[in-house]
Amino acid sequence: MHASSARSLTGIAIAGIISGAVVATAIGHEHRLSADSHGHSSQRTAKRTISPDEEAFITQSNAAMSKMMAEMAAGPSGDIDRDFVAMMIPHHQGAIDMAAAVLRFGRNEQIRRLAQEIIVTQQQEIAAMRLAIGDPPHSVGGSPAEPASP
Repeated sequence: MHASSARSLTGIAIAGIISGAVVATAIGHEHRLSADSHGHSSQRTAKRTISPDEEAFITQSNAAMSKMMAEMAAGPSGDIDRDFVAMMIPHHQGAIDMAAAVLRFGRNEQIRRLAQEIIVTQQQEIAAMRLAIGDPPHSVGGSPAEPASP
């Protein structure tokens, strides 16, 4: 493998790790809130209550991130193009799985539209990458864009 190819693959992997860390940090951040005797919020004591939908969203998003990071860690095969696709498909599938979670639990219509667009475009890009390396556009056993089960 050429040094520039190794650097490119490392750069892609690092970008995935960084984006994963940012999302995980945002999802895992806990706001500490409590109410005084007048019902005003304070940031000093108890944790805020997490709704069942938020809990399910966090669980599904974390599962998608963990699966994506594990699958992106595939070692080099000797074929740079296949290695790129092998890392990018889990990255795209992770985006699809997280977008599906926000469609299940999110309420903001603008975010929901973005999530729908992410699912469609990432599915198209997965199919295009597979075709580019001579693989069928869908994996054996189903569509590559089926969101992970909760």
